Amino acid sequence: MIRRREGLLDGALIVLVILIVWQGLYAYAGAVALTPPWQTVRYAIGLFGTPSFWGHLRGTLAAFGWSLLISAVLGIALGLWLGAFRFAGDVAEPMLTSLYTIPKVTLYPVILLLFGLGPSAKIAFGVIHGMIPVVLFTLGAVKTIRPVLLRTARAMRLSPMQTARHVLVPAVLPEIASGLRVGFSLCLLGVLIGEMFASQRGIGFLIINGINSHNVRLTTAVTLIVILFAVGANSALLMLDRRLHHSR
Repeated sequence: MIRRREGLLDGALIVLVILIVWQGLYAYAGAVALTPPWQTVRYAIGLFGTPSFWGHLRGTLAAFGWSLLISAVLGIALGLWLGAFRFAGDVAEPMLTSLYTIPKVTLYPVILLLFGLGPSAKIAFGVIHGMIPVVLFTLGAVKTIRPVLLRTARAMRLSPMQTARHVLVPAVLPEIASGLRVGFSLCLLGVLIGEMFASQRGIGFLIINGINSHNVRLTTAVTLIVILFAVGANSALLMLDRRLHHSR
């Protein structure tokens, strides 16, 4: 209980500092750069009452959901396969790490040529952002399984299904959860960037359209909505990640 109260107090102080800095930046830069906190919150709440905003929000959530699902399924499957074959994993891991460091924006023309304009390009751009961390975390989890666990399973004559259920899954699940948490944030980033470059629908399109039309209220409010969603979802995933690591 004491730790929870301390955590709430720390969170309240962080929010207070952010609001003070935000208000200070507004006082320095003026309305041409951003809007003050409470005005931004009111405008953001008002956006949820407009049908057009819900259309953009549904487009982003649909593309994000598909990109996250594809990244999770392909990333976990590829990570497990590379981890099971040690030589393939040793060869692929530095290649994936190098590929992960490449700015993905440079690949966007290729994505457009392959998938064209529309939701498929946004999904693909989200996948190339989010899948590699899932692969690397899953691969690392399989490679670091203690051999004594597998020897114990064989000594107890567990079936492959029992070994997977009672040994492999508990051993790799916490690291997979960590990879999914990182992939979540990067998939969202990829989809938003895709909407900014070549889309007429979505939250990313609203942000870039607000910038191009000098609509500071719209840009600041939509950015705030994205930040609150990302922070809230990432905090929930972080709690799950810590619980899984603790239970292991």
